Amino acid sequence: QTQFDTKNDRYIVNGSHEANKLQDMLDGFIRKFVLCAECDNPETDLHVNPKKQTIGTSCKACGYRGMLDTRHKLCTFILKNPPESNDSGSASVKKEKEKKNRKKDKENGSGSGEAGNHDNFDAPEAVDRDDDDEDWAEETTEEAQRRRMEEISDHAKNLTLSEDLEKPLEDRVNLFYSFVKNKKESGTIDAADKEILAEAERLDVKAMGPLILSELLFNENIRDQIKKYKRHFLRFCHNNKKAQKYLLGGFECVVKLHQVQLLPRVPIILKDLYDADLLEEDVIFAWAEKVSKKYVSKELAKEIHAKAAPFVKWLKEAEEESEGSEEEEEEDDENVEVVYSSSARELKVETVKPDTPEKEEDDIDIDAI
Repeated sequence: QTQFDTKNDRYIVNGSHEANKLQDMLDGFIRKFVLCAECDNPETDLHVNPKKQTIGTSCKACGYRGMLDTRHKLCTFILKNPPESNDSGSASVKKEKEKKNRKKDKENGSGSGEAGNHDNFDAPEAVDRDDDDEDWAEETTEEAQRRRMEEISDHAKNLTLSEDLEKPLEDRVNLFYSFVKNKKESGTIDAADKEILAEAERLDVKAMGPLILSELLFNENIRDQIKKYKRHFLRFCHNNKKAQKYLLGGFECVVKLHQVQLLPRVPIILKDLYDADLLEEDVIFAWAEKVSKKYVSKELAKEIHAKAAPFVKWLKEAEEESEGSEEEEEEDDENVEVVYSSSARELKVETVKPDTPEKEEDDIDIDAI
């Protein structure tokens, strides 16, 4: 259900649609109907022949020509509603019309342009015939191809990467895993924290990043590795509670792999993660309240939680003490006044005791005064 406002060049899609879904559909259209199948360049033209029921495509950058699969639903729509039937038309169609008209004028020996009155345009001739290619020959030289390829914008190049977003979540996570693994094996992972984050955002798996990083970067020496790769994890976990939950899941997996060495050290490792600002208090408390078998067995999860209990208790007490000290400070502030000393000629702070009625005043006899 779409409305076309050709006068104002606006297209209205009725209904409620998610922006990312519309973007995926647009990317899919660009990939199939705009980008060249040979060089991924967007400088292509479609040539529609309703009589033959064919749609040809030609690329001005590399000279590629081919035919679209007319079984596609959109191809069926295009054949039923060819571009020349629209008032607006397309730049390429108008150009082909003018070229064809000029050619007919030459053949008729007339320059009056009467042939320009013909409205019918058989676009596929540009695909099927070789004698209608004159101005393309100049554009397909080696120099022209090189120049056009250099002019391709970064956006056009990145359109081909959008295919990954259409893949299932599991496939995207595996792609991210392979990316991080390659960085590690090539020895470039230490300075690749920004690249890793960018790849996770591209694949839309940012929240799950810490889980993958834990698997690839942590082992029995996790305490040293937390310090070494703190920056990598912070890019995912800072102000992102969902990513912090995945980090706790990755921590459980590492404990499972190195149970003998790490299980007794669970509380100190959690404190290291907390001190590195990778975990927030409320995320730790929520994790401690519920034993989950999502990442490890129920039995091991219970052991991990039991080992973590002293740290969680300490964290809660520290939080309560900090809240209590803040309340005391507020009360102290109420009993502090700023007074001016005329002798010192400066401001000074004095603690003022609240006025309390003396007991002697209760015994005063007004008649005895």
